[in-house]
Amino acid sequence: MSHSQQQNQSERWVETRPAMFIQGVGVRTTNEAEAGPQGKIPQLWDRYFQSGLQTQLSDKDQAIYALYTDYESDASGAYTLIIGNRMDEAVAVAASTEELQQASVPAAKYMVFRTRRGPLMEVVPQVWHEIWSYFQQSADKRTYTGDYERYDMQEFDPANAVVDVYIAIE
Repeated sequence: MSHSQQQNQSERWVETRPAMFIQGVGVRTTNEAEAGPQGKIPQLWDRYFQSGLQTQLSDKDQAIYALYTDYESDASGAYTLIIGNRMDEAVAVAASTEELQQASVPAAKYMVFRTRRGPLMEVVPQVWHEIWSYFQQSADKRTYTGDYERYDMQEFDPANAVVDVYIAIE
């Protein structure tokens, strides 16, 4: 692969992951809504950082997850996005208020897309466009059981980030 090709294309591989639980702040939205100025996702990230949840990352998994779950239909329907932390199991937290939501992610086979290194606000939308066009042309089928972005916080630099996006497949 030439250097210029590598710049524009993410790496891709298949991985099977065990079930996990995510707890964090959530919002219901659509890709169409997010494409416009009324998108809710930027405010959701602000809420996550204001919540102090990132100070509670487990030692085992120094990562923030952005989980796309509860899909209405497919990429064009409504979904819930929860930005939060991985937990070992669902805990009945007294803090499971409106502020905090929990979701379980079933064990699944994932197509993992790794972004190129670059500014977060550039590489993440870019990789999602690549994901959508990949699945329009691919024999691989999305299951919509839960997809997530994983942000490794050990070496996190929003201006120069690499993000892995896990898409559940059949």
